[in-house]
Amino acid sequence: MGLARALLLKGSESRWLAEQLSRRRFVRRATTRFIPGELMEDALAAAAVLQKKGITAVFTLLGENVEDATAAESVAGEYGLLLARAAEEGLDADVSVKPTHVGLDLGFDGAAENFQSIAAAAAAHGGLVAVDMESSPYCDPTLDLYRVLRAEHANVGICLQSYLYRTDSDLEELLALAPMIRLVKGAYKEPHDLAYPKKSDVDESYLRLSSRLLEAARDGTARVAFGTHDPDIILEINRRAAEMKCPRESYEFQMLYGIQRELQANLAGTGYRMRVLISYGAYWFPWYMRRLAERPANVGFVLRNLLRR
Repeated sequence: MGLARALLLKGSESRWLAEQLSRRRFVRRATTRFIPGELMEDALAAAAVLQKKGITAVFTLLGENVEDATAAESVAGEYGLLLARAAEEGLDADVSVKPTHVGLDLGFDGAAENFQSIAAAAAAHGGLVAVDMESSPYCDPTLDLYRVLRAEHANVGICLQSYLYRTDSDLEELLALAPMIRLVKGAYKEPHDLAYPKKSDVDESYLRLSSRLLEAARDGTARVAFGTHDPDIILEINRRAAEMKCPRESYEFQMLYGIQRELQANLAGTGYRMRVLISYGAYWFPWYMRRLAERPANVGFVLRNLLRR
């Protein structure tokens, strides 16, 4: 792991740093390209603009490691309201939810109950719920949570991370469930005995897993989303898909709001399914730091944009 990435990930875990930097106006300005705002209305407005360009949305309310059961239930209620509002405004929208944001730290059953209510709300409006993956200690309970939810809800998916050694075997087990899977690289600081430390190995893992997912998508045994901003990886995924006769409409790409906007538009304009993750909420600092850590060169991008203002 590079020094810049390690420092950014360490910073994402610091409450003191979050409190200090969150007060700074220049830091808040830096986030506006990637987070349309802290309010639900901000996220919905951003999705409406994207939908006019043929790009759909997946929303996430920022937050994690909720320590109070009432707060966890409130998060589930917020997602239910968000889904209803999106439907009212004619938006094609899914949601992505962190298990610890709906109470996994407080107990498995409570988190499952909160997810059940979100899944029911999504089903009522034709949407999907993605169970997001957090750091490695949560892998097994998150996979167990997904299996429980998948048994009752066809509209629930799971996120897998290519930087973990275990993901190949996790994927093979999940494919028996005819799942919806979003593949990402991974954004948490992990020990070398659990995760690939080199970017080249993470990329190689990502493409290997992508090929397996494309096979399942082609055969109709999985719904597949590729969460990546890497143009080379996207080009290779599309090349492999064409080679194995996997139609474009059988998989989609997902990117973060404000990143690779031109590439997003190009993919949507050439017939690929393109969905953008729109985040909102007050708990933006740890999320933002992890996004910078995914590609430390983004720090330079942020600084250049600040200097232009």
